[in-house]
Amino acid sequence: MSIRVVIADDHAMLRDALKIFLEKHDFIVVGEAEDGAGAVGVVNSVKPQIVIMDLSMPVMNGIEAAEHIRRDCNSIPVILLTMHSEDHHILRAFRAGVAGYVLKMETASDLLVAIREVRRGNVYLSPGISVNVVREMLLKGSPRKEILTLRERQVLQLVAEGKSTKELAGILGISDRTGGSHRSHIMDKLQIHETASLVRYAIREGLIEA
Repeated sequence: MSIRVVIADDHAMLRDALKIFLEKHDFIVVGEAEDGAGAVGVVNSVKPQIVIMDLSMPVMNGIEAAEHIRRDCNSIPVILLTMHSEDHHILRAFRAGVAGYVLKMETASDLLVAIREVRRGNVYLSPGISVNVVREMLLKGSPRKEILTLRERQVLQLVAEGKSTKELAGILGISDRTGGSHRSHIMDKLQIHETASLVRYAIREGLIEA
């Protein structure tokens, strides 16, 4: 039986190429999304057997989306397909519950191996990533406590992308007042009160790209 897959990437050309590649290998692409928020919605709707998505996406990045999917559909594994090989991205991704981390610079066959491993219940890392480094990072003391809630990190990403309070409220389906309240709480928690500094913080945390 063919495996049902959802693809999420903000580049339509890459989604199209990935869909052709997967369907050539007998997978069925049952849904697509161009950002993390859309991916969460599609996954909740079609309930695929696996999710393949980019890390860097607008509105909600792949790591935040993976955390939502783990909370809502814990049995559906997520594979991140990304160009980012930095340790902090990898650590945050696995703490968010991703099952596979595949680098885009690897061969296409690497993704097929990742899917097979993840379907067996294993964790998969591209050959370009040191398993020992990740293991040490994950086992080194207690996981870092997140300063911001999942919703606040989503708001921060939208602020860093240049969205106004009204715009981010519309995207998230909340009132302008609630959006403004989230923004104020973020600034108070981080002790950052300038938008430019919030953007720099979001880049350091991997919420957006520089």
